[in-house]
Amino acid sequence: MNESGTGIDHELQQLRADLARSQQQVADMAAAQEEFLRAVSHDLRAPLRHVTSYGTLVREVLGDLPPEVVQGAEVQEALGFLATMDQSARRMGLMIDGLQALVRASRAPLRLQPVRLADAIAGARTILASAEAGRAVEWRVAADLPTLQADPVLLQDLLVQLLGNALKFTRPVAQSCITVAADAASTGQVAFTVQDNGVGFDPARAGSLFGVFQRLHREAEFEGVGTGLALCRAIAQRHGAAVAATAAPGAGCTVRVMWPVADGAAPAPGAQ
Repeated sequence: MNESGTGIDHELQQLRADLARSQQQVADMAAAQEEFLRAVSHDLRAPLRHVTSYGTLVREVLGDLPPEVVQGAEVQEALGFLATMDQSARRMGLMIDGLQALVRASRAPLRLQPVRLADAIAGARTILASAEAGRAVEWRVAADLPTLQADPVLLQDLLVQLLGNALKFTRPVAQSCITVAADAASTGQVAFTVQDNGVGFDPARAGSLFGVFQRLHREAEFEGVGTGLALCRAIAQRHGAAVAATAAPGAGCTVRVMWPVADGAAPAPGAQ
């Protein structure tokens, strides 16, 4: 074998060794992620349960005091502290739930298949029925929504978050309107938008919108811990998709999702 051939063989061996190291690093990261999920699901929840359960016990002990003592300023202040502690513990529980959802979305097997977006939206609306109950919400769902190559479970999780946000932030509006439409996209992509006429947000803060535990509204105004849109981004990225949002205060919000077209699939109406 000449010197050139020997050099190529050596280079191939080096590339194989580099690939093996990279694969081991990926495996190590996956194992670390699994350990994180175990800690979140068990180790962190155990002390959190103690906080909430013992807070309840303390309230019961205080409630057994004579009425004149319970109504005293000191005990009432203590009960206020307990209420704040309980609220914070429950919020932490929701944050843990959000982290678990993010890890599951990142680690779950991706089972791609054709999914009609209209059907997925109908399923998400069924899940969100309780959030819509008793409200006057006008839904405008386009007839020309695309079919996506997606994991149906993860796509539904994404839509539950997007439509749930639209329902939440249109709550102060007398006549809520939520629009889902196909959108023009570049070659190789289909796109759709979810638009609402809710409270919107300051566009200068849009950069942090998809971060974990990022909130653009006070908790006293709207519930949530700031993991929903981070979950949307994680699910989109797993599919090679992208998600972005635009808004203005008092003028609603539009979330645009750009999804890759599967080989041989037709683009959405209006796509170029």
